[in-house]
Amino acid sequence: MDTFLYALCAGAGWISFGYLLRLQRRSPSQARRAICVAFGAFATGITLAVPPLAAGLDAATGLPNLAKVLSHGCALTIAASAEHMLLYLALPAERAAARARRWVWITAGAYAAMVALFVHTLTGDRPVRLTVEYATDPAVTAYLLIFVVTGFFAYCVDISRLCWRFARICGRPWLRRGLRTTAVGAAVALLYSTNKILYLVAYAGGLRPAGEREIAAVLVTVSALLMMAGLTMPAWGPVLPLTRRWDDLRAYHRLGPLWRDLTTRLPELELDPTLRRPLGAVRDIDYALTRRVAEIRDGRLALRPHVDARVAAVAERLADRAGLTGDERLAAVEAAQLSAGLRAHRAGVVAAVPQAADELHRPGHGYAGEIAWLTRVADAYRRCPVVAGTLDATAHLTATTARTDTVGDTHR
Repeated sequence: MDTFLYALCAGAGWISFGYLLRLQRRSPSQARRAICVAFGAFATGITLAVPPLAAGLDAATGLPNLAKVLSHGCALTIAASAEHMLLYLALPAERAAARARRWVWITAGAYAAMVALFVHTLTGDRPVRLTVEYATDPAVTAYLLIFVVTGFFAYCVDISRLCWRFARICGRPWLRRGLRTTAVGAAVALLYSTNKILYLVAYAGGLRPAGEREIAAVLVTVSALLMMAGLTMPAWGPVLPLTRRWDDLRAYHRLGPLWRDLTTRLPELELDPTLRRPLGAVRDIDYALTRRVAEIRDGRLALRPHVDARVAAVAERLADRAGLTGDERLAAVEAAQLSAGLRAHRAGVVAAVPQAADELHRPGHGYAGEIAWLTRVADAYRRCPVVAGTLDATAHLTATTARTDTVGDTHR
């Protein structure tokens, strides 16, 4: 069974490596270069781990365990490269480079120690294998512990943590899904390490449990396939027609509460009431989502005379107090401005200090970036405490007794 599983992983690894190498040549980046190295190392290492190929290499060179040592070196390279990629995604370039260099030195030192232990096993009176069955040999035990602790525990804990942390603040849906899938794959790799350590303890205690190779093969396969899928998901996920339509439909419904409040106060924004019918959006989600995005943006512009610049200042203070950063903070501030603008429009109050037109946030990545940004704003509008707090703190700006410059409101 382990031959089939390792061969399956090897085939998937070489296909993924070729796909990512093509992407890197077309659009090079530090993160993509790192992941290309990881997949190249994975494809090479898992190929060397296929039992018939490993046995053939050992026999041809006369060095038992050579294929395993090379395969383990590739495993350490995979972990280091995945860590490298995630560091460049999650941190500024200088901090990412410093931490990446530290991990490279740690990995190189660990592998040098493993190679030294491997050479030591060649000097013994009888040949040993670098597997848990031979853990009674101190050199084998030390070799496996260095490999498991450095290559899996140290890296996989950090990889899983970085993936979950970055996924929480990531605005691109497929990158977010890929990071979470990668985190699950890293967690399965931790189970592989735990399995190895439990067997090492059992053999050191004089027990001889069976099945370690089969369990390890299953865990390696599951972990590898999950991590390969997760790390490549941002590239192939968005091109799947069915999933793209599902993402568009979800975005359409997430925009619903904000859109309904805007069109209720400003009915002239809604150009196609037929989209309110059941299943109206499902029949042509591209058109429906485009209309909803355009009408929300038009509503934001229509409310601009009613949005007081002091609202943004209050929202920013509350967002800082809540610990919001980056796009999450910007979305909360814009959602608070929209809520305050709707309230002022309802009261017929024009802002004493209008918001400048050039302060409207303009997301990157074209239309997809616009959708991602507005769904984030709509989510904040619906449930972010900063919005409610801002409305409470700026209620005096729309108090009818405090203002004399009002405009007509056809809905009063």
